[in-house]
Formats: sequence, structure tokens, C-alpha cells
Amino acid sequence: MSLISLLDYASVLVFAITGALVASRAQLDLVGFAFIACLTALGGGTLRDLLLDRNPIFWIDNPAYLGVGAFAALVVFFTAHLLESRYRTLIWLDSFALAVAVAAGAGVAMSLDQSPTIVVLIGMITGCMGGLMRDVVVNEVPLVLKQGELYVTAAFAGAATAVLVQHLISDDAISLFAGACVTWVLRAGSLYFGWNLPVYKSRPPRV
Repeated sequence: MSLISLLDYASVLVFAITGALVASRAQLDLVGFAFIACLTALGGGTLRDLLLDRNPIFWIDNPAYLGVGAFAALVVFFTAHLLESRYRTLIWLDSFALAVAVAAGAGVAMSLDQSPTIVVLIGMITGCMGGLMRDVVVNEVPLVLKQGELYVTAAFAGAATAVLVQHLISDDAISLFAGACVTWVLRAGSLYFGWNLPVYKSRPPRV
């Protein structure tokens, strides 16, 4: 199994679990669980492959990815009630999934000899879009847009780190690992320590 396939499988699994946890919070049925889990797990990678004109799309080429998403949904459907805090579990699993997906997206773009700018953008899109689709469909405020939190910024920094390390040492595995680590550290720091960006605060108009 290639490094890219391994990253895709890991991303699909963890994002599918987060999707199923969101479905549990919305009190959906088993079909709803499977739909939200697979949408979350495959959404970012699908958009990545479409933008890069990568045919066939990864889960069409290998439907096992769908099976991973559906299996995760089934497991969470019967076990979500055991979690003390489904939301806390969700956001931490999502942080890990983000890191892996950013690395997977950047790795695919690198393998296609895309420019550094495109590698960074594809890494961000792959990491962020699945979770964005998940939250929009269930009518929750997307984690991507939570006020002041580092999410897209973490994805950008991670993808940029992967590009930089790849330029310095020309090792795909090390560069993608470094990118994933930077993404996760920034996202985890935002969740645990409250790292954030300044937010816009409106002021009354001057008279």
C-alpha cells in the first residue's frame, strides 16, 4: 500500500467517525449515519481529485473507502451513547483527521508535480471541505468557521510546511509527516490553550 493510500484510509476512517458523531447529535437513523459519515470522509478527497482532474476519483477506483466509512458509521451508531462527551470527542478526532487529510491532499498534489501554491491549496481543501460539508448538512456552525479558532490557518501552515520540507530534503514521507504534525499541533493548541486569530469587532460609526 502506498503512502498516499494509507493517508487516505486513515483520513476516511477518522473523518467518518466524526461524521457519525455529528449524526448522533442530530439523532439521525442508521441511513443518516452512513450518509453523513461518508459525506464527511469522502468529500474533501473527492473535491481534491476533481480539481486535479485525477481519474478515477479515489473512492470510485477503490470502493473499499466507502466500506470503511459505512463501517465506522455502524460502529458509532451502536456505541456513541457510551461517550461522556460526544462533542469533545468529535472536535479532537476532527483535529487528527484534519492533519491526516491535509497531508493526503498535499501528497497527491506533489505526486502530480503541481506547483507549491497548488499543493498548499489542495492540502487545505482536502482537509477542510469534508468537515465543512458535514456541518452544513446537519445545520451546525462549521468547525472551520468557529470564531477565532485555528482551523484553516492550521491546514495552511501544515500544507506549507510539507512543501518547505519537501523542497529542503526531497523526502515525501518526512515532508508529509512534518506537515501533519504542524497542522495537528496548531489545531490542538487552539482547542487546548485557546490559540486564536484576532476577530473583527464592529465599532459604532463616527458621527
